[in-house]
Amino acid sequence: MSGSPILVRAALPHDLAHLCDFNAAMARETEGLELDAATLERGVAEGLADPGRARYYMAECDGQVAGCLMLTLEWSDWRAGFWWWIQSVYVVPGLRRRGVYRALHTHVGELAASVAGVVGLRLYVERANIAAQQTYGALGMHDSGYLVFEQRIRTGPDVA
Repeated sequence: MSGSPILVRAALPHDLAHLCDFNAAMARETEGLELDAATLERGVAEGLADPGRARYYMAECDGQVAGCLMLTLEWSDWRAGFWWWIQSVYVVPGLRRRGVYRALHTHVGELAASVAGVVGLRLYVERANIAAQQTYGALGMHDSGYLVFEQRIRTGPDVA
């Protein structure tokens, strides 16, 4: 990246390989997980095909894909609106700390502000990922005070 502007755009079907590679790299880097490639590809492809499941955004600089994120929706009956969850955030290691995530976040924030019924943005981050927490804080996000609990219904080699 040579100071060129960062372009953020909606992901397209031809971005499938990048999204799969980025998700696999993120899982490996942040959680030490090796994702099942076929399951990951099916999941990303289904998300790309159905905006009700997910919406992906790509960041590019100098014609190079530099990062991505995925959005999903959560209905809030308390607020009669939607939280947009930012997930599957990835920035190419050599391009980190250069504004790639900031460009993605700003794009999604502006989009959320323009859509009636969106009450805010949320994301979850690994407790040990201090650098990411600092990045999110610098963009106006804060610790919501919630912990995330989960109960797996399906297990197996294709479920991380």
